[in-house]
Amino acid sequence: MPRPELIYRFKQRLCYLLLKRHRTRKQCQQLAPRLLRAIYQLRQAGLAQLVSLGETLHSSSVEIATMWRFTPNNAITEGFHTKTEVLQRQAYGFCNFQNYRFRVKVMCA
Repeated sequence: MPRPELIYRFKQRLCYLLLKRHRTRKQCQQLAPRLLRAIYQLRQAGLAQLVSLGETLHSSSVEIATMWRFTPNNAITEGFHTKTEVLQRQAYGFCNFQNYRFRVKVMCA
């Protein structure tokens, strides 16, 4: 059975690895073997909880690698929101909601 301090140090290294963001392709190629090694070690551990964590990380390994390479953000959504707010300020002259709706579709297309 692994000692608690070994499990804790392993957890800290794994958390540090998983918190990496927005890396270049070359950096991701260096991180991938470390992740796969950690997953292998978890899957070979004797504790059921560690094995379960290893299986979960194994099933999500593609998503983790994608997270390293591409940082998700909501810039597109914020841009559409800003456009609709500006249009809403200008929309007092529209006679009906249908005209406003068409204008939003045209601006955000």
